[in-house]
Amino acid sequence: MLDILVQEENERESGETGPCMEYLLHHKILETLYTLGKADCPPGMKQQVLAFYTKLLGRIRQPLLPHINVHRPVQKLIRLCGEVLATPTENEEIQFLCIVCAKLKQDPYLVNFFLEVIQDPVLHLCRRQNKLKAMASKESTNVITEDMLKGQDSLATDTGQPIQPEETPGTAGAEHMEKEDELPQQADDLSFSLDELNVTSSPESSTVCPNQDYNLVNSLLNLTKSPDGRIAVKACEGLMLLVSLPEPAAAKCLTQSTCLCELLTDRLASLYRALPQSLDPLDIETVEAINWGLDSYSHKEDASAFPGKRALISFLSWFDYCDQLIKEAQKIAAVAMAKAVRERFFVDVMEPQLMQTSEIGILTSTALLHRIVRQVTSDVLLQELVYFVLGEHREPETLPNINRHPLRHRLIEHCDHISDEISIMTLRMFEHLLQKPHEHILYNLVLRNLEERNYIEYKPLCQEDKDVVENGQIAGAIDLEEDPLFTDLSPDNTGAQEWLSVSPPVSPEHPKNDGKTEVHKIVNSFLCLVPDEAKSSYHVEGTGYDTYLRDAHRQFRDYCLICLRWEWPGSPRSLEKCNLEASFFEGHFLKVLFDRMGRILDQPYDVNLQVTSVLSKLSLFPHPHIHEYLLDPYVNLASGCRSLFSVIVRVVGDLMVRIQRIPDFTPKLLLVRKRLLGLEPEGPVIDHMTLLEGVIVLEEFCKELAAIAFVKYHASSTPGSWLLRQNLELTAT
Repeated sequence: MLDILVQEENERESGETGPCMEYLLHHKILETLYTLGKADCPPGMKQQVLAFYTKLLGRIRQPLLPHINVHRPVQKLIRLCGEVLATPTENEEIQFLCIVCAKLKQDPYLVNFFLEVIQDPVLHLCRRQNKLKAMASKESTNVITEDMLKGQDSLATDTGQPIQPEETPGTAGAEHMEKEDELPQQADDLSFSLDELNVTSSPESSTVCPNQDYNLVNSLLNLTKSPDGRIAVKACEGLMLLVSLPEPAAAKCLTQSTCLCELLTDRLASLYRALPQSLDPLDIETVEAINWGLDSYSHKEDASAFPGKRALISFLSWFDYCDQLIKEAQKIAAVAMAKAVRERFFVDVMEPQLMQTSEIGILTSTALLHRIVRQVTSDVLLQELVYFVLGEHREPETLPNINRHPLRHRLIEHCDHISDEISIMTLRMFEHLLQKPHEHILYNLVLRNLEERNYIEYKPLCQEDKDVVENGQIAGAIDLEEDPLFTDLSPDNTGAQEWLSVSPPVSPEHPKNDGKTEVHKIVNSFLCLVPDEAKSSYHVEGTGYDTYLRDAHRQFRDYCLICLRWEWPGSPRSLEKCNLEASFFEGHFLKVLFDRMGRILDQPYDVNLQVTSVLSKLSLFPHPHIHEYLLDPYVNLASGCRSLFSVIVRVVGDLMVRIQRIPDFTPKLLLVRKRLLGLEPEGPVIDHMTLLEGVIVLEEFCKELAAIAFVKYHASSTPGSWLLRQNLELTAT
């Protein structure tokens, strides 16, 4: 029969229906085949019917699904798929469902034929309860009884639309719409009916999903649980096609009347709970790239296997599928699925793990959160993840309210945890979070506290002060030579004298006469911070300041590209419009980072590397307030305020005092640097190792900040065109 139909179509002009096809349509041959397949009589008939339907839809080029005598038996056959897992017909079932999904992807409006909206709430509830009993009697297998099918059929017209109470079946059939231009009205009716579903659903039925309003989705959902991995992947692919359909009615039905959101989140939760309580963070970070469609793993063949690797790959694979599904989904469906992941997985499952007190548990759960942050690519899911981690608050922080969002507060506190491993892992998580393309991340952590620029000591200039400014000094600027921290400076210390003699640049409120001169001053301010006797890089080839310039330029371009859509200002907010009377608080995040930075001489090497890495990433963002607060050495700070530069100044003051107490400081420092670079073999333990390693990190960090400041100032002649200039350069390359 199939060969005859294919041959007939090939012999006729495109779009012309031959007599054999007309016979099949008018005499309801597909209905007859469905009946035989449902009864599986003779045995094996269901398999043959599924194969015939699949080949018919796949090989016939003319559109068949719009015909009532095609889409209606197809709809009935869909209900038979996925009833029982691991049946002999499972392969044919998934092939049939996938060809239907492919046809809907080609012509999305056809999905309206597959949305069976039940309008009678009483009958709807009865059908749900009946099916629950059937599922319970057959070990939770989806069973559709003949009475349910008859009841469902009696509620729908030939197009699958609900019969209005005042209509008879005859009048409803007469009003069947065959033309495409009438379909939008049909979709509107569906949307109205779908909205009513939320009102008629009962609390008793809200915890289960026996609803048959979108049978195509329900059948695919059942087959995702197949023990055959190939079948499960094909079912996931079918769902991927369905969620991307642009029809709003289908998207609403998908999320409101099927188990899709529950399946995604429940499986995420179960796979997460199956993970060992203790996993090596390095294993979590380095496990191979995850692709949900290629989740195949053999423990025997894996030379780098570790306990829990199978479970970890399964969890990350399913999260990758959820991420891709939300990324491809129609907007309504994407938002609903992402919110379900946040509420049913992030909040209910992950948050208690992140808030626990066990150090092993904190480390494992933070490492998993870090991996999720790195892996997420969907904008909608990223937003829900960001709100989960940081909350949605955007007003400036104050000390009393820094714990308004408990998880955010706990994670930031973990950046300064007694366990160095936890501190490093949490800092790494924030570092990758900052690199994600979402404006709320940086605003919530930093920018909301810099909005008013009340870290500046603002004094309106009188004429006498203006004359002083013209001579190269800022009124009210602090003379570093008078700082009590620097009373121990040796007169012979030329490096320190050079650092102290650097004249500050013109302030942002006054015109810049020579941009290059200002850059030179700012760069030198950072390069001369560390005294000469505490420097060791000039003894080792290839460790100069210029080595940071290329990386800074590349990273700055990347950050500019991320920030293009955020409409940031090109210049700092006018001080006249700022509330400078309000007390300044740098925010919980910067407070912890600055506190950590202030202890750089007493912290382990790995911790220092991570703290400085996060601060350098923050400095790269092309926002004028961030640039001013983190990279302007001579900003006139208000009383009681601190900036990154002022924190480093205090560290250097402490260092210069401690250097005097360590004999042979410079040779030891050079030896430690060579060991860190692998230029010298490991030898006897050196005294004051933590201090020496901290000095090396401090020197490198100052060079990195100098390079970032140089690149940002030279990115454009005016701050206002940073983003535009970088975008043009990226487009040209």
